[in-house]
Amino acid sequence: MSDTLLYAQDGPVVTLTINRPDMRNPLGEEGDGARFQEAVTRIMADRSVRCVILTGAGSAFSAGGNIKAMANKEASFSGSAHHVADNYRRGIHQIVKALWSLEVPLIAAVNGPAIGLGNDVACLADMRVSSDKAIFGATFLKIGLIPGDGGAWLLPRTVGMSRAAELLFTGKTISAQEALEWGLVSKVVPHDTLMDEAKAIASLIVQQSPEALRAAKRLLRHGQSVSFDSLMEMSATSQALMHASEDHLEAVNAFIEKRKPEFNDR
Repeated sequence: MSDTLLYAQDGPVVTLTINRPDMRNPLGEEGDGARFQEAVTRIMADRSVRCVILTGAGSAFSAGGNIKAMANKEASFSGSAHHVADNYRRGIHQIVKALWSLEVPLIAAVNGPAIGLGNDVACLADMRVSSDKAIFGATFLKIGLIPGDGGAWLLPRTVGMSRAAELLFTGKTISAQEALEWGLVSKVVPHDTLMDEAKAIASLIVQQSPEALRAAKRLLRHGQSVSFDSLMEMSATSQALMHASEDHLEAVNAFIEKRKPEFNDR
């Protein structure tokens, strides 16, 4: 893996770390799309992985895009509007789509500012745990931009339309405690315990049946966009497959026998 996106595996848990601490971890740099796609492809190919933690190195989770490059019309922000749009599709959009496609639960361990693109990347996670030092913002309009990364779809589904509009239209940032009150994060912990807390949550997640875990995530995702009747049909079909699995039988027997199940992903 690249030294700007660190990949570390501890048993069934993979930790991805955005590693540009001297720049407050901007995203959308040249090659970032391919780096995230490579990491996600590696995770998806390894059935032993059951949870992913995404965090940032240093003092920030991600401060968003590289504003100096925007000002100088460099790298992804150079050339015509058509060229910049293509760069978004091949770069920033590839980051977002890669993380969205993860089949296993994704925890964002937000260690510091999550601003603009950084905030929207955090919203891609299934759950967000925040350091008490973190701040959050959808500050695109303050630099004359809009969420070019899918944030207009992600943020309302995370905090509701009214809160999303308030963040976007005012350009303000909110504290970790406010983010907790808004439902943007599920927990705020002392900064020094952030990764311990994220790993503790991951340790509970990875105890579940691997295929049931993936199926449950699929249902949650589909539930955001399909009708109730469609989701009910998906639930029946998926549940029948779970009932037919060896892991289900193992879990039931373990429950009856008052022991920890040993899943074989079958």
